[in-house]
Amino acid sequence: MLQLSIRDCLKKAEAKLKFTDEPRLSAIILMAHLLNQTKTWVLAYSEETLSESQYQAFFALVERLAGGEPLPYITGKQSFYGLDFKVNPAVLIPRPETELLVDKALKWLQDQPDEKQILDVGTGSGCIAISLAKNSPSHPIRAIDISESALKIAAENAKTHGVENRISFVQANLLENFKGKVDLICANLPYIPTTSLANLDVIKWEPGLALDGGMDGLFLIRQLLEQSQRHLNVPGLILLEIDSMTGESALNLARHFYPNADIHLLKDLAAKSRLLRIEVLK
Repeated sequence: MLQLSIRDCLKKAEAKLKFTDEPRLSAIILMAHLLNQTKTWVLAYSEETLSESQYQAFFALVERLAGGEPLPYITGKQSFYGLDFKVNPAVLIPRPETELLVDKALKWLQDQPDEKQILDVGTGSGCIAISLAKNSPSHPIRAIDISESALKIAAENAKTHGVENRISFVQANLLENFKGKVDLICANLPYIPTTSLANLDVIKWEPGLALDGGMDGLFLIRQLLEQSQRHLNVPGLILLEIDSMTGESALNLARHFYPNADIHLLKDLAAKSRLLRIEVLK
């Protein structure tokens, strides 16, 4: 076989990936993953040649990506809030827009004078709970998910980032059988309307359990808001990521369950309504 350099392989891969987002960057990431090196190393040593087995393995990865499989599932990791999280098809891939929720949670926690109890509902990979634990180390956190497989991934991620002793992981359906009260409830629950989901490529790869929000996209959010009334301390805060198309409906739900709360819809970097903020004051 004609030996090809890393640079030549990247060019060939980029051509195969031309219909994907950021084909060159994706090719570099796949090469770094294959060689267990950094992206910087790949570029610095681009004249190095691949063995035949490495060549075959690299282009097998390229074909998977060209076929639509998400890059984080191929590499097994995704960056979120400056941390790398292990991911697989049992968990939703963390999205940049969810960092807004973490930002607002940390801001609120910084303004509080004492220790607060935090609850992350539908934790998935654990990205929200772990990001909070890393950046606000004085507050105990409980993280809930209905999926045992997701909780295993979340626990691995917590151990990787050294916060396994700060987060309690519990398998449960929302707040069913939950005991006690908390000061901050965070949740990125499934919020895509069922009718919209069938038209999205994401359903081919990511777990439907983490995507399907019912007919109006608010089925689980509605349940959580109803349940949360028994478990939220006063003062307290609820932060819920939502589908941008359901903003007004989400606002109305929040006003129904918390008529005296300070309620706002916050926009993400794309100027889309993304976060429902409910603050219950004394």
